[in-house]
Formats: sequence, structure tokens, C-alpha cells
Amino acid sequence: MDTEIKLKGDRIIEQIPSVKDKALRINLNENIYGTFAEIGAGQETVRHFFRAGGSSGTIAKAMSAYDKDFSDAVYGIEEDGRYVTESRLKKMLSHEVNLMEQRLSREKHPNKMFFSYANTVATIDFAKQFKGHGWVGISYQIEPEEEYNEIIIHIRFKETDVRLQQETLGTLGVNLIYGAFYKYNDPKRLLRYLYDHLDKDQLEIDTINFSGPRFADVDNRLMSLQLVKNGMTDAVMFNPDGVNILPAAILYKKNILAFRGSFRPVTKVNMDMYEKSLKMFLDENKVEKENTLVVFEITLSNLRSDGEIDERDFMDRAELLCSLGQTVMISNFQEYYKVVEYFSNYTKARMGLAMGVNNLVDIFDEKYYRHLSGGILEAFGKLFYRDMKVFLYPMIGEDGEIITSDTLKVHPRMKELYKFFKFNGKVVDIDDYDHSILEVFSREVLNMINNGKPGWEFMLPSGISEIIKEHQLFGYDPNKVLKEIN
Repeated sequence: MDTEIKLKGDRIIEQIPSVKDKALRINLNENIYGTFAEIGAGQETVRHFFRAGGSSGTIAKAMSAYDKDFSDAVYGIEEDGRYVTESRLKKMLSHEVNLMEQRLSREKHPNKMFFSYANTVATIDFAKQFKGHGWVGISYQIEPEEEYNEIIIHIRFKETDVRLQQETLGTLGVNLIYGAFYKYNDPKRLLRYLYDHLDKDQLEIDTINFSGPRFADVDNRLMSLQLVKNGMTDAVMFNPDGVNILPAAILYKKNILAFRGSFRPVTKVNMDMYEKSLKMFLDENKVEKENTLVVFEITLSNLRSDGEIDERDFMDRAELLCSLGQTVMISNFQEYYKVVEYFSNYTKARMGLAMGVNNLVDIFDEKYYRHLSGGILEAFGKLFYRDMKVFLYPMIGEDGEIITSDTLKVHPRMKELYKFFKFNGKVVDIDDYDHSILEVFSREVLNMINNGKPGWEFMLPSGISEIIKEHQLFGYDPNKVLKEIN
């Protein structure tokens, strides 16, 4: 009899089932039963289940409505005429689930957990200019009489070969179905398992949303954070309702005004900067209000404390920004030029960055660009070559003086470069600012909240202190305040 040999120093390695094993496990479960609908890239996921064996007990139907007229006849016509959209995927899932419920008797199948897997995908085009993307999702039950759960993701292909993209899609589909049934109790791990037998160089996942009874406690903003934290994508966005949104869809052809900050917590200075710079941005030529998007951006490095990301702290910030009606972006871009470069993928319209004086001084620090072959000039080419402006909020200097674009000091070597951008109107001052709040700093407010010191409430926008107290955000402790007062 063979016994497994273990040596000193061996580490426990998590056994990842093969794609075939995952498909087979699902096929051999007599209660998992459902449909596959795949349009755009072929029957890439379902073929794994056919090949694994025992698929007749799992697959009620597999279809691919390749022809657009057929697809429209089955799922209806999209208002925008496009097929690779979240709306299309949701219609596919809803249609297939309803068909199953209509055609399969619960009396005949009392123990069946129904599911519908769907994807609508565009692979790389012949000119190889667009690498392709798609929506992938599953609607499924964990108990026969339970409401359906749903997991929907958006993917971007990184490979430059159609066949490879199709294989990647098939593997992802099996991972999603397997994870939905066997990892639903730990959504963070489920996310990581989507990359089983895949590499991040093959595929990017930039949006994910969980819904349904098994995910009632899941905050999709936190799932968004995981995507960036795990290196699955560079940036994610969510709207004021806390729903994850596809960056490409919301940024497309928009004028964009972006704010970067820690927002820990959001202060009167942040909101004054926002209101005044937005007014100036909307006064710019070719900037229409209805086609303008404001983005509050938090970079991942701003979320780390002691090297680790504090998720509770992140959720506190998200809560406040959403309550103020803002669209939030989480990114792993440390340098500003990368943010502008990212936005430039989706829009050629005007862009603005609102920032404080100290942030602008940092931008002119050469040490941040040593990894670039073209150094600071390459970075500035990417930062300013488009229709981009910096709206500069003043700060108080050490001697109580007001520092603006005219009086700030950059490194002597950078002085002429700075003057060039200033002269060409790429840096403009926010003149109409509120003098009375210039000495408000987030870190000071946070310190006061943590230590139970009174008075911080007046440094925050209207209604924000009430939310902090009610939800006890940022370590707010009412007992500390009472002790302080007593």
C-alpha cells in the first residue's frame, strides 16, 4: 500500500480541479440541470460539459443564436442595436430561466436546481485593432424552491488570436458555473477561482455584480475592490447606488472631470474644490453639462495601511461618497498620467483634473518617472497632450500666505517646464474658493474622530457627520465623545 511521502519544509498546496473535473462533478450531480446560451464566440463553455461525459443529466438545452435576426426573434431587439451588452445578457438569462420554469414540471423534477448560463461575446476583429470583450453570467438556484441567484461579469480579452480567446472563454465559463455552485459561500474566493487554469495576461475582468438570496450580504463595491486588489483589472467604477458599472460604458465619449483624494473622510475642502472646478469646467468651450461625468478617484495606494488594504476603511469612504451622489473609481494608478491615459481609451472629449497645490508640486517631481524611458517628458506628454486642464485649489503656506499657481515652487530643473504648461493654460487657478476652510485637512478630522475630540462636524459637508455617527464610520465611538465632554 502506497503512502504519500511528506518532507520537512513542504507547503500545503491547494488542489485545483482540472476543467474536465469541474465539468464532470457538475454533470454527475443529478440535481444540477440547466441551459447554455452562447452568442458571438461559439459553444465554448458547453463543449467542456459534453466532452466530460454524463452531460445528459445536466444539459437541458444548448443554443447559439448566431444570426442577428434569430437572436432578435428569441431575445428581443435592443434599443441601441448592439448585441454585446449587459442588457442583452440579462435578457438572455431571464428568457432561458423562464423557459425552463415553463417547460419543466416541478412535480416531475422536485429536487432539481435549475440554472441558465449565458454569454454574449465579440472576439478579436480581422484587423486586430479591437481585441474583443463580452458579458458572461449565470442565473441559478441552490435549493429547488429558492429564488435565483445571479453572477454577471464583463471581460476583456488580451490575447490576439481568436482560437485562444475562444478557449479562454470556455475555461472561464466552466470556472464560473463551478464557482457559482461550489464556492458561493465565499464570493472573494469565487472571484479568484475564475482564473483557475487562466493567466491574467489572457483575460481582464473589469466588472462583477452578485445578486440573489445567497448574495444578500455581498456589497458589490467590495467585490470591485477585490478585482483591482487581485490584479484582475486596473480600475473599477461604481455609481451612487453602490452598483458596479462598466467603465467603458459610462466614460464613452464623455467630458471627464476627475478628483483624486483619500476622502478619509470627505471634507468641506473636497466639496468646495468639486463645486468650483465643475463650474469652471462647464464654462469651457465644448463642455456640455449633460455629456459631463464627474469621477471621484481613490488609488489603491491610498487604501493601504501597513501594506494591507483596510476593507472597512474603504467601505466607510465609499458610503460617504455615494451618499453625496458621486461616481467612484478605484484604481491602481499611482501617477496622474496613467489616470488620463486610462480615460483616453474611452473618450477624446475634454478632461479636467482638480487638485491641490501639493499634488501639483508632486507631479513635477522627477523621481516618480524614473521607470519611464522618456522620464518626466514622456509622462507629461501623456498627461497634457490631450484637451486636458488642471484646476488648482490653493493652499496656505507655512507663513500663512496663500499659494497659487503663480507662487508655488517646483524643483529648479522643472521651473521652465512648469512655466510652459502654465503659459499655455494647462494649469488654471480656482479663484472663487472659500477662504474660511483652507485649514481643514482630512487627516486632522480623522484624528479628531478617532480621539473623540469635538468640533470636527463643522469641517464636513452637510449631513456627513450624521452618517458617520449613525453608522460609526472611521472608528467613531460615541462613548469616547461622552468621556471627553465629561
